[in-house]
Amino acid sequence: MLAAASFKKATVIILDGAGVGELPDAGLYQDVGANTLGNLAQEVAGLNLPHFTRLGLGNITEIDGVPPLRRPLASWGKMKEVSSGKDSTTGHWELMGLVTKKAFPTYPDGFPDELIAEFASRIKRPVIGNEVASGTEIIERLGAESFNAKAPIVYTSADSVFQVAAHIYSIPLDKLYAMCETARDMLRGVHSVGRVIARPFIGKPGQYERTPDRRDYSVKPSGKTFLDFAKKAGIRVTGIGKIEDLFAGQGVGEALHTRSNKDGLERTLECLKKYRDGFIFTNLVDFDTRYGHRNDVTGYAKALEEVDSYLPSFIEALNGDDLLIFTADHGCDPTLSGTDHTREYVPLLVYSPKLKRGIDLGIRDTFCDLGQTLASFYGLAPLKCGTSFYSKLIS
Repeated sequence: MLAAASFKKATVIILDGAGVGELPDAGLYQDVGANTLGNLAQEVAGLNLPHFTRLGLGNITEIDGVPPLRRPLASWGKMKEVSSGKDSTTGHWELMGLVTKKAFPTYPDGFPDELIAEFASRIKRPVIGNEVASGTEIIERLGAESFNAKAPIVYTSADSVFQVAAHIYSIPLDKLYAMCETARDMLRGVHSVGRVIARPFIGKPGQYERTPDRRDYSVKPSGKTFLDFAKKAGIRVTGIGKIEDLFAGQGVGEALHTRSNKDGLERTLECLKKYRDGFIFTNLVDFDTRYGHRNDVTGYAKALEEVDSYLPSFIEALNGDDLLIFTADHGCDPTLSGTDHTREYVPLLVYSPKLKRGIDLGIRDTFCDLGQTLASFYGLAPLKCGTSFYSKLIS
């Protein structure tokens, strides 16, 4: 391990989909008016987040119930996405210093017939669906047919995703995962979608439920990210949640998959207590999949309260100049009429026991500023993209 990185520990926690206001180009994505946390707070007549309030979440944007403070415990700001798109893959890559200039392909009318025919041929099964749909809705509508025919349901959304759903008692998990690996291998070139997603479900008509055994098969990063450079430098990189999936394993040393936000929070706390150094990178996906996409404002608010309740334990587990950073990868405003991601700024909260606190980090020009700051923190060579704000925390 590099001497500069010895006994340094940073933890980045992604509140998946927790945007803080529309980006200037939101109109290009039909997302004018999006503000995930702000609109959510209005809808539920105020959020109850005492620990996030003390950190300074309310300094980033107007959030009912979360007032701005003159002297918050954390430094704060918000970051602008410059990559094309508004999906988890491009968001996470940019956070780690890699900009996606060409958006991944999307399929507003479903996938080409020849692509579905090739997939069916490769997996040796019929395929049903092939439309843009809400995951819960299409499973309810086509679940029985899928079960009886042992045929996977393929669907997509406004994002670059090829989603494959199947009842686990009709198509077992291992076979569903194998189908998704087949799709990932097939989807190349002009059809190189951002992610292939396995969507297993259980139950019976009228009572179908998706299980926590989702698996994402991302396209490989188009270049090196902070994770690659950190791993090469001997820094332990621990990915919690779907981090390994989003980076196709690239740059991740230890991967801990999770079944819920609570599972992710518990594993993050375990790693904070267990490791004296290294990089911990956590994605809390429930905000997006369970609440944002389902327009569940009450569930979203409760999920934020759950994370808030862990903050004292996280802070207590930090040592010296350890960094604890909260941000997001895109928006997913549950108050809007649609169910897709939203093109928004993402929050930036940076806490350290010994480094400077209460610094206004402003509006960052790119998510890459986070990756660049991590490179500075660990004493690595600068990344190609982004401006570090680490000097503001130590000067």
